[in-house]
Amino acid sequence: MKSSYFTLGAKLWLFVALVMALLVFTLVFATNRSTEVQTRADAAFAAQNEKINLALQWSGQVETQLTRIVATATTADPAIDELFKGQIPAGSARITEVQKKVETSGLDDTEKKLFDRIGEERKVALVSLAKVRDFKAAGDQPSAAAEVKTNLLSSVDKYVKSLQEFSELQRGRYATLNEGFQVERNANAWIARGLVAGLLVALILGTLVLIRQIRQPLKEAIAVAEKIASGDLSAKVSVDRGDEFGEMMRALAHMQEQLVHLVSDVRRGTDNIATASEEIATGNQDLANRTEQTASNLEKTASSMEQLTATVKQSADSARQANQLAASAAQVAQRGGSVVSQVVTTMDDINASSRKISDIISVIDGIAFQTNILALNAAVEAARAGEQGRGFAVVASEVRSLAGRSAEAAKEIKLLINTSVDKVQGGSALVAQAGETMTEIVSSVQRVTDIMGEITAATSEQAQGIAQVNTAVNELDQMTQQNAALVEESAAAASSMKDQAQRLAEVVSAFKLDNQSVAAKAAPGSSTKPKPSTATPRPALAKPAASPAKTSKPATGAKPMASLSNKPAAPASKPVTTAKPSNGDDDWETF
Repeated sequence: MKSSYFTLGAKLWLFVALVMALLVFTLVFATNRSTEVQTRADAAFAAQNEKINLALQWSGQVETQLTRIVATATTADPAIDELFKGQIPAGSARITEVQKKVETSGLDDTEKKLFDRIGEERKVALVSLAKVRDFKAAGDQPSAAAEVKTNLLSSVDKYVKSLQEFSELQRGRYATLNEGFQVERNANAWIARGLVAGLLVALILGTLVLIRQIRQPLKEAIAVAEKIASGDLSAKVSVDRGDEFGEMMRALAHMQEQLVHLVSDVRRGTDNIATASEEIATGNQDLANRTEQTASNLEKTASSMEQLTATVKQSADSARQANQLAASAAQVAQRGGSVVSQVVTTMDDINASSRKISDIISVIDGIAFQTNILALNAAVEAARAGEQGRGFAVVASEVRSLAGRSAEAAKEIKLLINTSVDKVQGGSALVAQAGETMTEIVSSVQRVTDIMGEITAATSEQAQGIAQVNTAVNELDQMTQQNAALVEESAAAASSMKDQAQRLAEVVSAFKLDNQSVAAKAAPGSSTKPKPSTATPRPALAKPAASPAKTSKPATGAKPMASLSNKPAAPASKPVTTAKPSNGDDDWETF
């Protein structure tokens, strides 16, 4: 995939990612190398230090052991023998232990040869030491001392010197290791410097490549923009890139295409304007003729509107009188409704009083019933009393008889009251229906009054509207006469617009267009020539006989004509806005 298909942001991020990856690789490589060298150095120095420490321990313990042996061999003091009795074997054991550690510490050939020689010299010293022990055990102190001076000291001296030589060898090995690791560290440092230098070189080369990839499309875009600025719209724009510069080149190509279309439209628009200006002049002459006819028709219309105004005024007066009569009828109906409402109220009061009387009769009936019960109880008690209660029984019987007659009378009165209540309720219902009927009559009369009021208001509004229409017709007559003067000025403006179109064509001709794009754009434009406005005259203005002729007021239309001759044409400063082609060129309006 070509790099031009990557966006500029992707290129920058890719470049930064590569730089970061190389930087991380350099850091990781240098760190790993340094860590590896340091790890090996630590291990080697630890092993070498262990050997040096063992050699020093070995030499020190040998010298200490020799001091103990010389002390016991050259003196006959039992206290000294007792003091070093256990230390000498323990010292020999420690020396043997150190010797074994040195042997297992990983010796090379040189170290093994020296180690073997040290072992042989120790054996010689141990043989001499055994003789000293034998002499000491036999009690021969002088022989033990002589053996020490003669053989043991010389053999131990060789033994110690060999140990010192081993220690010096280990120190030399330590220095050699230090120098070797230092050389390796220096080599790693130079490798890191080389990687950093390579990274810098790659960074510089990548930056140069990136700058070139940015600068080259910018130069192409600048060259295209300069050609467009100089008026050359035929230049080919390369749009085969997929990055931001490709988007910029596509935008420039789109701009160039739009400019080509725009200039082509302007050229065609100038031709259309020239044609339209000629047609406007012809149309203005036709408009002048039709304007004269319109003025004549407006005079006749004004006369008819005056007659219609008088008729509407007479209708308004009649409507006002009818409204007054309807208002009087509404007042009479309202008074009748009030009387019926009072009758309904009175019938309701009578009905309520009858119900109260019925309730009182019910109470009396209840009292008679209770009296009858009491008389019955008194008779029962008198019967129980026998002869003594006979007189009381007679009285109780009379009371029962009286209570029965009271109950019969109460029932008859209640029946009469209920009959009266039913009749009163029937009368109340009839009166209520009469009240509802009167209410409906009052509502109907009120609605008739409202309708008459609306008719009166509408008639008044019609009279005002017709008066306004009459005024508007007079003003329209004046405007029509003013339009005649504007038509003449419009012809002069059309001639001026033709001159401006020619100058505009000369200006647009400075642009150099691609022939293919101009031909493709000119094909649909050939059908947009404006049609002459004189081909569609208005038939309404050619029929002055359609309006009713009135000869009683011939001076109505003559006044605006006389007044117009003394007035300047106020709207004459805007003739160009009315001189548009009849078909409406969309491209020209957009430009």
